[in-house]
Amino acid sequence: MKNRKLLLPLLILVTCVIPLHAQNREHTREVLQKIANRIINSTSFKFINTKTKREYSNLKGVPFSMDVRVKSQYNHWHYTNGVLYIGMMELADRLNDDRYRSYVQQCMQLVFNKDNLDYFRKQYSETLNQRNVSKHSWYMYYRMIRLDDYGTMAASLIDLYQYHKDPSYKAYINKAADHLMYFEPRLKDSTIARHFPHEMTVWADDLYMSVSLLARMGKLTGNAKYFDYATKQVMHFHKYLWDPVRQLYYHCYYTDTRTNGVAYWGRCNGWVMMAQADLLSALPKNYPKRAELIKLFQQQVEGIARYQSESGLWHQLLNKTDSFLETSASAMFTFSIARGVNRGWLPLDFAQVADYGWRGILTKITKNGDVTDICPGTGIAPALPAYYSRPRRTDIAMGEGPVLRAGAEILKMPHYHEIPAYETYHLVKDRRKK
Repeated sequence: MKNRKLLLPLLILVTCVIPLHAQNREHTREVLQKIANRIINSTSFKFINTKTKREYSNLKGVPFSMDVRVKSQYNHWHYTNGVLYIGMMELADRLNDDRYRSYVQQCMQLVFNKDNLDYFRKQYSETLNQRNVSKHSWYMYYRMIRLDDYGTMAASLIDLYQYHKDPSYKAYINKAADHLMYFEPRLKDSTIARHFPHEMTVWADDLYMSVSLLARMGKLTGNAKYFDYATKQVMHFHKYLWDPVRQLYYHCYYTDTRTNGVAYWGRCNGWVMMAQADLLSALPKNYPKRAELIKLFQQQVEGIARYQSESGLWHQLLNKTDSFLETSASAMFTFSIARGVNRGWLPLDFAQVADYGWRGILTKITKNGDVTDICPGTGIAPALPAYYSRPRRTDIAMGEGPVLRAGAEILKMPHYHEIPAYETYHLVKDRRKK
């Protein structure tokens, strides 16, 4: 009779929990589809003359003008769209819906069309004042001097190349990987750095801009040199940026003053965590430093979990609860932690952190699939108010991509509230044995 009394609440819990989970998963699918479908429907795949307002589907034979631009933000060649395209393709895999991969293919075909490429290349080459080059479409494609110009876009191109073996894709992938391996600015110890805001500054953001490409390049080619270089970056960035007291990463390290910046910015910590998740996903099981990388990943997850708000979201400045709850960083953490649980890099109970993170993210998505409260691109600043005062944007790729990745991974994750039932079942069995 005692055993029946113990088992009855358990059976009620299990029968109540399972339909609820099914409902939550279906809601997540619907939300992800709304976001992705809105993006597809709002992408014109067209060009526009900003003065005459005339639109074109292809630039072949179009009279040359410095006023012609890509019409849709989703057709720009930009690191944020690289993250979005990765998210779209992961969603295609999770939902078994090839529309989302076909969308990425259509975006890339627009860029790699020779007539379109030649048109914007002429614009780029005729821009004498390079300070104004950012006014022109696809300038990052031609410039290729910073990781922002090519890192994530080449990474997304590798994911697409698995399904569409376009030689022009492969040529660009090889060019980007070669630049990263041999020409990207770096310190004497090979840590990737930038020439600003101080000479040779280490930016946390660059861990993702580099590792997203290196990890995929290693898997694509089977050449361990890419894994080795990615691993070196993870370990060196940890050395320069990790704060063992707060258990967070600083936004930067200034090599000239040998000091860290002022901010524990949310998204830069998200870039670091997502870079590690992408690398661990690509590494062979027997890679020599895999266990060490998993420890670093676990260490960051344990630190980040301590700063999660009661809403499940994380703040723009992670250790400043008076800063706003920001969507892109929250999505990066949720994705990475959910993947860590799914791949066995984290204990199962960390599913709760990802679960609460996803619940928080859902509050930032409107009924039409708009993603709100995304911090736009943010440079390094020496004053915290610069981070506090960043605007909150809606529907920009640097937030939408991570949200799609997070949701796709959540759909695969065992729901946290299934775990207590499982543990209670074994507790009942143990009591029966006694």
